[in-house]
Amino acid sequence: MKPWKSEPPYFGLRLDEALFKAGLFLSRSKATEAIKAGRVTLGGLPTKPALKIEEGMVFEIEEALTPSSLQGQEMELSILYEDEDLLIIDKPVGLLVHPGNGHPDGTLANALIARGIAVGDASRPGIVHRIDKDTSGCLAIAKTEMAMASLQAQLVDHSMHREYKALVQGIIAEDDAKIDAPIGRSKKEPTKQCVDLKGKEAVTYFHVEKRYPGAQVTLVSCRLLTGRTHQIRVHMDYIGHPVIGDPLYGKGNRKLYDQGQLLHAEKLILTHPRTKEKMEFIAPLPPHFVDVLAKLN
Repeated sequence: MKPWKSEPPYFGLRLDEALFKAGLFLSRSKATEAIKAGRVTLGGLPTKPALKIEEGMVFEIEEALTPSSLQGQEMELSILYEDEDLLIIDKPVGLLVHPGNGHPDGTLANALIARGIAVGDASRPGIVHRIDKDTSGCLAIAKTEMAMASLQAQLVDHSMHREYKALVQGIIAEDDAKIDAPIGRSKKEPTKQCVDLKGKEAVTYFHVEKRYPGAQVTLVSCRLLTGRTHQIRVHMDYIGHPVIGDPLYGKGNRKLYDQGQLLHAEKLILTHPRTKEKMEFIAPLPPHFVDVLAKLN
């Protein structure tokens, strides 16, 4: 039996969700199965998957995380910062963060296992947040359980700031705006997300950096309050300004560039889990993005 004490990042969550996010089971469904089978107890008594996590709860878990079949693979990473708790990288375009359908290896997760990182979910070691395969830029990785809990808490309370650069279709009239539109999975196209009133809260702030009237495109910086799948891509398409080059969202937005979305996670601001120092990391725009802007200029 393995004890697990509730921690601030998980307060208010369902028990099955909390155990999965804490890295104690390989999936939420496996956590649910274990709870229903009586392998997770509270005070020596069986509990339920929907139980809300509160401060002071200590659970006994009979079946903890099983070893992952994910293999380590040596890979050169562009490291912006590293210490005993954190690894901040500049993820290149084309690199998947973790394995998915049809991509069992060659991912960032494989590279992290090779570097000895093994906290959190065994299939996503150290990974606190994600960016899409063809989106580049700053990504934070936790190297210790303490760092994982701290970074997850910063995501929940929105104290971790993530800023992106995007080149979008059309000329945006406003200099600054807020897009507040919930996002859920598209029922018509399962590979896509969409604005859905029944979806999860999603808030994006954007600021116009430069307008290019001749090409009818606008360079914007976007700040995420939430972190839904494809959030910026969905939100910009929703307001009629899809990201240039995006193969999944928008129409007519792949004439200027057609090798993937021109979206880059330029800035990451967080509080160091151990020192409590405010830290800011910046990943320079990748060459292909710079080339497109140079042609526009």
